[in-house]
Amino acid sequence: MKFASLRCEDPDGRLLLVSRDATRALDASLVAPNMLTALQRWDQVAPALQALSDRLNDGTYPATFSFDPHACGAPLPRSYQWCDASAFLHHGRLMEQAFNTPPIPDFDTIPVMYQGASDDFLGARDPVPLPDERLGIDFEGEFGVVVDAVPMGVTAEAAHQRIRLLVQLNDWSLRALGPREMKSGFGFLQAKPSTSFAPLAITPDELGENWRDGRVQLNLEVHLNDTPFGRPHGGEMNFSFGQLVAHAARTRKLSPGTVIGSGTVSNRSREAGSACISERRVLEMIDRGEAHTPFMHFGDRVRMAATDTRGGRPFGVIDQRVVRAG
Repeated sequence: MKFASLRCEDPDGRLLLVSRDATRALDASLVAPNMLTALQRWDQVAPALQALSDRLNDGTYPATFSFDPHACGAPLPRSYQWCDASAFLHHGRLMEQAFNTPPIPDFDTIPVMYQGASDDFLGARDPVPLPDERLGIDFEGEFGVVVDAVPMGVTAEAAHQRIRLLVQLNDWSLRALGPREMKSGFGFLQAKPSTSFAPLAITPDELGENWRDGRVQLNLEVHLNDTPFGRPHGGEMNFSFGQLVAHAARTRKLSPGTVIGSGTVSNRSREAGSACISERRVLEMIDRGEAHTPFMHFGDRVRMAATDTRGGRPFGVIDQRVVRAG
């Protein structure tokens, strides 16, 4: 199934089911008014939602309409919890070098994760308001999962079974604020503004063989101001999403709707490019002694889309401009 959230007077939006080719949609709010409610009642509503999705895709449901991602917010406009990992270790080691921080203990064996703001997720076509260009505006292309209720102390195998949806996201970062917050020992706050999401959240079966080993086996194509920036592959993630969910749930249960991110998609091969500016800058420092690629300015545009081998974009496209807040 593919889901989106239509903007309406309710801040949680109105639940839509979207066709496999992302051209048609139907209002699913009679089954569950919004995505968060659907996740809270997943076992009860999933069969009815699947039946509607089947009719949408076989053309037998009468009341469909054209799907417009511009009319939608994030698939889950807000949630009780958003936790982001750094599961691509290549990226993490480059960031240690960039910020001149000591190696993280047990980095290879225990996932690192921070808890971000989850009350104001941005839609795929929303402008991104930020206060100051001098803060080092950067994008971070990622994949993520959304779970239903996860018990405390769950194993990675059991955690994998609680994954209900897959998402594609942009974890915005303000690099000038990151080093001080990391050194404080209390984690990110000001360095992490609202996160953006591609318009579609999908059940894992929608990816077929491209959902394997608890990883999204797709390239994430990134363009900055219409120029190709990178296309790293999600399969190189060092920890599976089951492991990340289990890590988050080690000492507490997770509420339905909790979102767990992969961290910036990053590959060892230079040919893959990068999914964030900071990684490219670090590579420039290694190769040329100094960084040359600037961070984003107001008016700059970033476009991200996970693509399969047939050119399909199962999550849709993130396409946003950075603007001055005010």
